[in-house]
Amino acid sequence: MSENKPSEFKPVRGMRDFLPKDAQLMRHVEQKARELAELYAYEEVITPVVESYELLAAKAGEEMRLRMYAFNDMGGRKVALRAEFTPSIARLVATKLRNMPKPLKLFSVGSLYRYDEPQFGRFREFWQANYEIMGTSKPEADAEIITITNNLLQTLGLKNHYLKIGHMGVLRGVLSKENVKEDQQNQVMQLLDKKRWNEALATAQKLNVSQKGIETLKVLIETRGKEPSKILPKIKQTVKNYEDAMGAAENLQEIIELTQNDGAKADVLIEAGFARGLEYYTGIIFEAYVPELEREGLALGGGGRYDKLIELFGGEPTPAVGVAQGVDRIVLAIKKQTVSPRKGKQKRVMIIPIKKEMRSKAFVLASVLREQKIIAEVDLMERRVSKALSDAARRGIPFTVLVGPEEAKEGKAILRDMEKGEQKVVEIERLAEEIMKAT
Repeated sequence: MSENKPSEFKPVRGMRDFLPKDAQLMRHVEQKARELAELYAYEEVITPVVESYELLAAKAGEEMRLRMYAFNDMGGRKVALRAEFTPSIARLVATKLRNMPKPLKLFSVGSLYRYDEPQFGRFREFWQANYEIMGTSKPEADAEIITITNNLLQTLGLKNHYLKIGHMGVLRGVLSKENVKEDQQNQVMQLLDKKRWNEALATAQKLNVSQKGIETLKVLIETRGKEPSKILPKIKQTVKNYEDAMGAAENLQEIIELTQNDGAKADVLIEAGFARGLEYYTGIIFEAYVPELEREGLALGGGGRYDKLIELFGGEPTPAVGVAQGVDRIVLAIKKQTVSPRKGKQKRVMIIPIKKEMRSKAFVLASVLREQKIIAEVDLMERRVSKALSDAARRGIPFTVLVGPEEAKEGKAILRDMEKGEQKVVEIERLAEEIMKAT
């Protein structure tokens, strides 16, 4: 039997290893997302990575269904790795949380899986942070979901980000008036989602949409801009003969006005012909972009209103709206814009025992410093002091503490500032204080 060489073992195609710096950035984004969830009073829930295929496939859209990691388990049940969070959250609300007071504001974060073709910014395992509001159809909820998305990108220091916003009710309102059934409408939406506008119009013609309806759809597709005061009236004028579409346009205007009144108002691009591939959206939809990734067609996150999904899973009729923030996409944007995470100078220390008999003292000292929230590690290699100091410098550790027998007898240690190249003898009981006040 031949032995495998280490070089032969690689991650499965579309999966990735995250080395320390990248892992740190991922956790930084997750941490900021979680902090915002707490500020906005969202409660975190954790759902399984594996769910029933029927749950995940319902209203997912044909393309999503084709890209699920689906298989039969050992009991013969068809299951799948989650490709998004919303069906799992909707299941929770339809079952275990059905009697909880509304609105429910839920946060979740974790990995998801889709069998996409691996390329820049698109992998088969990826991470999202989700915010969902269940139990209210009011525009304030839609505005909050948009605002929290904008706030997250601002908090992370991203520049020139904007939100592309549309409303599925405008498009579906036109098609419904033209007697196009929902499953046929989905064909048009899938094409609009891929920006295949001419094909979408051709499909609408095949579905017997009138010439007036085709012209209306064409104008909607061409209606886009960053000035709500000009774009919103144009949308309303375009659909004035379609009652449901007109109601959706008014809802869109109300939501946009609420987001623009926010103190940190979002930069928005309104696109009347914008659609998303998931079939469950019923109202406003949006995606977040930065210019550096927009060229690659990569949204940092997206979401919208879905008022019928929970009912589909056996729950009470429950209006809902949510957003999925792409954690690893946001990390890509941070790297592209060379944004440095906003944090103070890290209080990190390497403790170096000068003699072998000082090892126990070094471990005790490390524990004391950790209790003071100082990152402390003990040199574990039994190197000469010069070698240990060189290693600390190479790894960017700002402080070292040398524990020697003479100093220890006097209850002291040597504190060295690695950046300044300065050191001093400090009483051990004042060591944490001296490190914390060092600049």
